[in-house]
Amino acid sequence: MHWVAVAASAVPQYGHDFPVLTMVESPVSVRVEGSAYTGEGQRELPPRSRPWYACGALTRRLRADAGRGEPLRILFEDNSVRAFAGESVAVALHAAGRQVLSRSLKYHRPRAFFCLEGHCGGCLMRIDGVPNLRACMEPCTNELSAEGQNAFPSPDLDLLEAVDWMFPHGMNHHTMMTGSKILNLVMRGIVRQLSGLGTLPDSDADELPEVEELTVDVAVVGAGPAGLAAAAAAARAGARTLVVDEHLQPGGSLLADPRHGVAAAQAATTDAREAGAELRSRATAIAFYPEDGGGLLAVATPERLLRVRARRYLYATGGYSVNELFVNNDRPGVFAARAVGRLLVQHGVLAGERVCVVGAGDYAATLTRALSDAGCEVSTVDQRERRIIGVRGRTWVTAVEVDGADGKTSRIDCDAVAVAATPAPATEAPRQHGCKVELSPETGGFACLVDGDGHTSVEDVLACGDVCGYAGPEAAAAAGARVGAVAAREATA
Repeated sequence: MHWVAVAASAVPQYGHDFPVLTMVESPVSVRVEGSAYTGEGQRELPPRSRPWYACGALTRRLRADAGRGEPLRILFEDNSVRAFAGESVAVALHAAGRQVLSRSLKYHRPRAFFCLEGHCGGCLMRIDGVPNLRACMEPCTNELSAEGQNAFPSPDLDLLEAVDWMFPHGMNHHTMMTGSKILNLVMRGIVRQLSGLGTLPDSDADELPEVEELTVDVAVVGAGPAGLAAAAAAARAGARTLVVDEHLQPGGSLLADPRHGVAAAQAATTDAREAGAELRSRATAIAFYPEDGGGLLAVATPERLLRVRARRYLYATGGYSVNELFVNNDRPGVFAARAVGRLLVQHGVLAGERVCVVGAGDYAATLTRALSDAGCEVSTVDQRERRIIGVRGRTWVTAVEVDGADGKTSRIDCDAVAVAATPAPATEAPRQHGCKVELSPETGGFACLVDGDGHTSVEDVLACGDVCGYAGPEAAAAAGARVGAVAAREATA
């Protein structure tokens, strides 16, 4: 590979506002403050050179062929950040090297996303004046303003972090300074300032959202490999089919898996739509109300509430990314392996320069190879042989500590940790609908009980995919196609 000089205006898709220096065929572009390199006297670099960052101006974006949307500008703590249409605020900030997004309540520990799927609560931010929005679920729009919460003066440098240092074993403010009424009043006032999540919105809501009534034959919850395959099969069989999914784009775990990726997700989405299914993204199924007119599924979108009635409800809600138990497992830089995969596969963004993959199995091995191919320095910790006991780093991971079989502790330097644990079935919605679940530790936790055709314990409710126990994208899609056809047959009988 060679050093070449490229002007910023020639590569706006890389998100640089200054002259840049980048490597031909390199997966990572580099921004250099000051004058551009002239290109004279090109010198050879070692093959598979790892990502290189200059002058503290970090960018984690891969080559321009990652399929990004139009470039945008968003604001983080009043600082300009380059973003792209189609990606979330969390992805844009991580790609720009913004590490700490907010602080936790009470102890003010640093926070960043873990799952990148809207389920961990690590990326709650104030966005366009609205508190506690999940940055990983909010799409970038031009001039969007994002701010960290519970930090003074900023998320990176929070003076109130001292609380975490002063009370390493926890703090019960109810028992502090109770001997003096005056001191107790002072302490209560301080605790009120430390507690809570964010502050009230900049403006009041001046009207209630619209309500849309929908009646279909089959309502599918979830647009991952199982949900999309089920929707395609149901619609192809002649059933009026609706798919609701909480994410910005359909595809689910396909978008986090290097073996499948964006092309596979788009193909499955196109197949479902061409079969006649209606897809609604950013649509979260929040509850089923059996007492309301024979039962309805309430679905919240940014614009309105959907009241969905169906002859058959099919849950393909997938699974949740799970963390492992170790000291400081909430430290920014500790990610779910699927979050690291989603950054790489869907967005063309590196989680870090030196990534430690914790776990075993097919997905961990696949992710390790993909990260290595992208230019990362990758280390692995197989928890069957060695146990991770903690991570180091104040506001971001700098290393993991591992306890070996010989009882000795070793240290692995890294700037990102990818935890590849078995996903836990996302069974809350079917359980609220009345479906029975059963504990299945080998497939992730409490899984929906279904028969061979996907029937649950509730007459008009079916389930398929990883909500019935983790099996992976291929098995989930196969189950979805089978169960979707069953749901259509029964709904149109």
